[in-house]
Amino acid sequence: MSQDLLDHAENTIAVGSKSFAAAARLFDPDTRRKVLMLYAWCRHCDDVVDGQELGFHAAQREQHDAADKLAALREQTRRAYAGERMRDPAFAAFQEVALRHAGVPRIAPRFAFDHLDGFAMDVEGARYETIADTLRYCYHVAGVVGLMMAAIMGVSDPRVLDRACDLGLAFQLTNIARDIVEDAQVGRCYVPVQWLREAGIPLDEIALPKHRIKLAAVAARLVDAAEPYYDSALAGIADLPLRSAWAIAAARKVYRQIGVVVKQRGAQAWDERAGTSKAAKLRLLMEGGVQALSSRLVKARRPRPPGLWQRPGAAGEAVPGAAHATPA
Repeated sequence: MSQDLLDHAENTIAVGSKSFAAAARLFDPDTRRKVLMLYAWCRHCDDVVDGQELGFHAAQREQHDAADKLAALREQTRRAYAGERMRDPAFAAFQEVALRHAGVPRIAPRFAFDHLDGFAMDVEGARYETIADTLRYCYHVAGVVGLMMAAIMGVSDPRVLDRACDLGLAFQLTNIARDIVEDAQVGRCYVPVQWLREAGIPLDEIALPKHRIKLAAVAARLVDAAEPYYDSALAGIADLPLRSAWAIAAARKVYRQIGVVVKQRGAQAWDERAGTSKAAKLRLLMEGGVQALSSRLVKARRPRPPGLWQRPGAAGEAVPGAAHATPA
């Protein structure tokens, strides 16, 4: 992996996700490089479709056809898997991570294209009537990222992949709760419309201050909905290499705490962006280390709780003999 690509990925995560950047420092150097490369590609695709820079709206940007840009991203992804030379830094990074050797995928192509399908849901203005609809969106934009991250850590057991997907779902539900007002201000809503209707909040009035108390109750429901997925994800940590287990356990704690903050703030949750202080992050990173170590003491794998949303394609995957393999 070239230093230029790594520098690009480092800058991308430093600006785009301070919460994950903190946990990512805990990976072993090789895994960390791969994780950063994958993150850079995910961030790049999101920004291209939304006309943003590292997750933020650019001060000035040209009008663009999001559907055409998404089609171009799909074509570039196809070419990356075909082994063609990639000039775009984000796609060069993705190619190095996605292909193990001689064109053999480390990351299943369907995972990458499933992720791009999540951006298509934004382009098409998808409406999320129920929590199941919201979870389907969460899968495409975050759950499948968990699957790709797990793949580059050497995970192949579908049961462990389920837990990685669950963590992505939990992360995204937390993000949705944190960003309800910000999303509404740009015409997007990922909250189940059914929940808004029950709370008496018109779809076109989500961002109005007069609905903050009701909106806080809706956000609390989202935070609560994330909890069983955070719990399920915990059971997969023992199957990761120790340094990866520490990083993922820490990320789980940091993101979960964001949801706790949103819920605690109530109607003031959107006065400023919810997050965690540097001191809190440090504490959570240390707690993640303890959790990673203690997970090794649990001999029996807890079954995944019934009733959780199931990722597509999981039933058709074969369970290999080992829970994970050493990353190539």
